Amino acid sequence: MLVFQLAIILIASKVAGDISVKLGQPSVLGKLLIGILLGPSVLGIVSNTDILQEISQIGVILLMFIAGLETDIEEFKRTGKPSLFVGVAGIIVPFSLGYLAGVMLNLPVFEAVFLGLLLSATSVSISVQALKEMGNLKTREGATILGAAVIDDVLVIIALAFVMSFAGGDVNLGMVVLKKFVFFAGAILFGWKLVPWFLKRFAHLRVSETVISAGLIICFLYAYLAEYAGVAAIIGAYIAGVAISVTPYKHEVFEKVETLGYSIFVPVFFTSIGVTAEFIGIMQNLGLIAALSVLAIATKLVGAALGAKLSGFAWRSSWGIGAAMVSRGEVALIISAIGLENGLLNKEMFAVIVVVVLVTTIVTPPMMKLFFGDAPRLEPAETH
Repeated sequence: MLVFQLAIILIASKVAGDISVKLGQPSVLGKLLIGILLGPSVLGIVSNTDILQEISQIGVILLMFIAGLETDIEEFKRTGKPSLFVGVAGIIVPFSLGYLAGVMLNLPVFEAVFLGLLLSATSVSISVQALKEMGNLKTREGATILGAAVIDDVLVIIALAFVMSFAGGDVNLGMVVLKKFVFFAGAILFGWKLVPWFLKRFAHLRVSETVISAGLIICFLYAYLAEYAGVAAIIGAYIAGVAISVTPYKHEVFEKVETLGYSIFVPVFFTSIGVTAEFIGIMQNLGLIAALSVLAIATKLVGAALGAKLSGFAWRSSWGIGAAMVSRGEVALIISAIGLENGLLNKEMFAVIVVVVLVTTIVTPPMMKLFFGDAPRLEPAETH
């Protein structure tokens, strides 16, 4: 029963998060691991149902919306060059070595290219939570990570469309690029002109909690339109948060969305990642899983860190930025599902990739803690 599963998830995630903090790690690590324990692979207390996945999706959308609300727009503008360097270098290295790994596995050319693209994806939803807990979300590093994630997502999806258009998938590359251009142009224009107007008008309605409702409407519409345009919904939610962050309603929306999100939806998201893990039938592929996991972690870590270093960060900050980009999360899972559907991944390889994605997600918080946790915040964002 859903309400029972929600009760179990909430108590388990909060307790596990507390234990993780006591052990010197971000609370999100405990929430991810408790999900594996509760899920079908171990205790089987919580099932991976469609309804749970929908609640989880709302959780990650709200998490990235909150990150957008906390973004310092002036700092975000100043990190354009570092974000570009980190995003591009964080694609080139994983793609190149991922392709070579595919060739070594005797995969056909398009399947090897697809593997490279899959390893190039990133999802910073887990990293955002770790950054928040360590007090680094509003720093130059935090702004760079969020900007690089947007660049990474767009470039990888366009490259995927390019590959599929040649691999026989029913994909119009020009339309893919056009939809993304229209989305970002529209998102910026509406964020500049329409969002403040809508918030102001909606706030004066003679019903309760109009401001928070208006904020959520904007968040969900941006997330939907982003997904429709082929950009991850979390990118749309993040942009919606940034748009509201420059209005007078920022603090009210932030406080109430944070309460709503962290009381139920966000814990469900973190825990459900572990719940979705399935370890049945993977024992014969443990060597491949280990090799691809090391490759996935090392290539994104080194690539993004080099990009950060080339853009002027100190080495410790560069490694921290690289670590934050390691998690492949739901973005890689979506790409994997597309590959399975179009014959670029077989079922056995799909199962392997799902475990690799889970590994990258679990190792990201402790890696970030290693590089960011005890370091003084040498490059803070300016306060305005």
